[in-house]
Amino acid sequence: MARSTWYHNLNALNRQDKYSHIKQKIKDIYFHHKGRYGYRRITISLRKQGIIINHKTVQRLMSELSLKALIRAKKYRSWKGEVGKIAPNVLQRDFNSQKIREKWVTDVTEFSIEGEKLYLSPILDLFNGEVIAYNMSEHPSMDLINGMLEKAFSTLGANDSPILHSDQGWQYQMSSYQTKLKNHGIIQSMSRKGNCLDNAVVESFFGTLKEECFYLNKYKNIR
Repeated sequence: MARSTWYHNLNALNRQDKYSHIKQKIKDIYFHHKGRYGYRRITISLRKQGIIINHKTVQRLMSELSLKALIRAKKYRSWKGEVGKIAPNVLQRDFNSQKIREKWVTDVTEFSIEGEKLYLSPILDLFNGEVIAYNMSEHPSMDLINGMLEKAFSTLGANDSPILHSDQGWQYQMSSYQTKLKNHGIIQSMSRKGNCLDNAVVESFFGTLKEECFYLNKYKNIR
């Protein structure tokens, strides 16, 4: 072995890893959250602790530590083409709300357990993120949506006229759905086709719900 190579290897062994402290912090956060956090959320957690670091560096360090966030299952998509009337995007990604029952968002997500499927349809109030109504079913049918709507309608006051935003799922294009909203003074709003960011709040809610309450547990069946 050449002398220069020997000294290079010796220096490498003696050189302290400048990220050793941060790597330990990353591991602490990762295991504290039971593998739920990926590099983006770990970066945010580090910054809250006063450690300013680029998210790409965190991603690289996690790779070196062989730490990987749990993979989310493929999202259920209810879009099946235009089957009814498409409503305009009234919400326009303005997720800030000044009062309750001003802006609502909804969507449907799927849980798969031992070959069985369960569908959840909630409505979130953008004022405080509260789930003001939800329904669950083994089928993504109109009954699933209608049951949710009836619960939501019962929360409305005499002068309430919220926006209800959804994607372009077939359920939300049905005339029966649109008539129910109109009869209760609710303004329908729809995302642009294939643009999940238009309904980012409910998308984020589903992701967090599954990461923290579903993926880390084992269920024998949907009941």
